[in-house]
Amino acid sequence: MEIDRIDKRILMALQTDNRIANVELAERVGLSPPACLKRVKRLRDEGVIAKDVSILNPDLAGVKMTMIVSVEMERDRREIYQLFRASILKAPEVTQCYQTSGSYDFVLIVNVPDIKAYEAFVERVLHTDLNIRKFHTSVAMRQVKFETAIGLTT
Repeated sequence: MEIDRIDKRILMALQTDNRIANVELAERVGLSPPACLKRVKRLRDEGVIAKDVSILNPDLAGVKMTMIVSVEMERDRREIYQLFRASILKAPEVTQCYQTSGSYDFVLIVNVPDIKAYEAFVERVLHTDLNIRKFHTSVAMRQVKFETAIGLTT
């Protein structure tokens, strides 16, 4: 799918506020409201816009701790990785998971209300996986930057 300059302007606006009224969005990007609505629908239908979500304030939602967990698997085998990915998809504490190159095979972002909840996650998910060689946990002390918008040049 080709994304032109106007599509990019629409996407930048929607990444800032996806509840913006179509009339206001159309005015911002220089289109008629029907043309703008048609473009937004196409961007959703084509999967460029993957989701429309609300981003919660973790403190107010009761999530007080963020852990960055680096996981090294026992062997470099596809089926081992597939099983691990499947277990991570089921773990609600894991909000992000990246398969990486380098010293570790996966990096997880784990959000929990307290250390007991993290311990429960470790016991339920990490300690039960016999294919994990080791994992390392870092506790996030402070969130310096959190951005969901993808930068697009227009």
